[in-house]
Amino acid sequence: MAIHKSAKTRIRRNARRDDINTQRMSKTRTAIRKVEEAIAAGNQDEAAAALKNAQPEIHRSADKGLLHKKTAARKLSRLSARIKVLKK
Repeated sequence: MAIHKSAKTRIRRNARRDDINTQRMSKTRTAIRKVEEAIAAGNQDEAAAALKNAQPEIHRSADKGLLHKKTAARKLSRLSARIKVLKK
């Protein structure tokens, strides 16, 4: 149990940040899942639209420190490559 005032404040702040980060990651995962589902369905137009919506979410997660910047870039690259394959 925290004794110092600063430690108690830190516990409260960490709890708030955890809630916010959980919501943000959930939003990001949902956006990625929608792209994955569109790819699995084989619908190239829907997948491209879903990727267009997911891209800012993924970048925002990277900016906020929830994802590493290179992880975000890798995810976007792989998703876009899979969508490109659907054209053929």
